[in-house]
Amino acid sequence: MPLDDSGSARSTTAGDAVLRPVHEQNAFEETVNRLLQTIRLGLVSPGGALPPERDLAVRLAVSRDTVRDAIKELTAAGYLLSRRGRYGGTFVRDPLPERGRGPATAGEPQPVAASPAEIDDVLGLRSILEVGAARAAASRPLTAAERELLWTSLTETRSVTGDDYRRLDSRLHLVIGELTGSPSLLPLLADNRMRVNRLLDDIPLLDRNIRHSDEQHEAIVIAILTGDAQAADRAMAEHLDGSAALLRGFLG
Repeated sequence: MPLDDSGSARSTTAGDAVLRPVHEQNAFEETVNRLLQTIRLGLVSPGGALPPERDLAVRLAVSRDTVRDAIKELTAAGYLLSRRGRYGGTFVRDPLPERGRGPATAGEPQPVAASPAEIDDVLGLRSILEVGAARAAASRPLTAAERELLWTSLTETRSVTGDDYRRLDSRLHLVIGELTGSPSLLPLLADNRMRVNRLLDDIPLLDRNIRHSDEQHEAIVIAILTGDAQAADRAMAEHLDGSAALLRGFLG
């Protein structure tokens, strides 16, 4: 089932990859981090509802008290909102707080200057994971539901700007990973995408780059939908090279 009920297509498998059991040693900190990933990767949209506390506890393999404490901290930090009553629950705030504002939370990484070696590591791993994912997704037959999910994710990404663009861009890339049919790949993609997003948070959004990215996204999606693995590989590699050039230009 979708992670939220806001009416948009959602990737259940990608959500499962993020909301997976945490390590007992740092249960609270990891629970906060997983909920933040769910928000920042666009698996629950601003205004959308998180799964109930009991469901989160089962999926994360922690106590409901741990989930409740994590939600309390993220509510205080401005990411979540609790409502009571018949239509109550825990909702993602709309709009989300700007990065760096509000009190620090246990699972929220604080912005630090990335070294050239760190940037190379993040972008190198991204290329390995995402180019391979695009090629693999184009190489397997897709169901009607998978094809609709991919196209919906593309069209939603093209319809927004600003912070919403990066959130939906993240979700589109995770959907491509889901379409490989390899559940083990998704946690790697999600973790790497969080590292990429921390770098992207330190550079400006450029309108021309967004338009170019939209064109590249469409080329990737069409290659996957038409089963052209070579074209999907090439289009994703070109897309990632463009993002890498911007990041190295601003941060290098």
